[in-house]
Amino acid sequence: MPSNIGKTMKRAATKSSLAVAPRSTSHTDATLAWIKRDAKHATALLEAALETGDAGDFMAALRLVTAARGGVTKIADETGLNRETLYRTLSKKGNPQLSSLLPILQAVGLRLTVRAV
Repeated sequence: MPSNIGKTMKRAATKSSLAVAPRSTSHTDATLAWIKRDAKHATALLEAALETGDAGDFMAALRLVTAARGGVTKIADETGLNRETLYRTLSKKGNPQLSSLLPILQAVGLRLTVRAV
């Protein structure tokens, strides 16, 4: 009997076990699913991003919320904002004016509030 049969069988078993292994979910996909489950999750994400003191963190979090609520194209249609401008606004380096931030928040089902520290 040839000596390579055992090696071939081991490789075949390994390949078939990989096909059965569960797929993992990317961090982004898991975050989007978490945001979709409850509006409070979107609020928590944005509040945590604000606590860092980095505006870019807030914009990145708002982009995730936007993606979870239908995507930039849908939000652009709802707000009347230009899609390309909205992509730039929601980038880590985005610096929106209040006149564009408020409609974005409204379109994703949130509003801006102020409270004492």
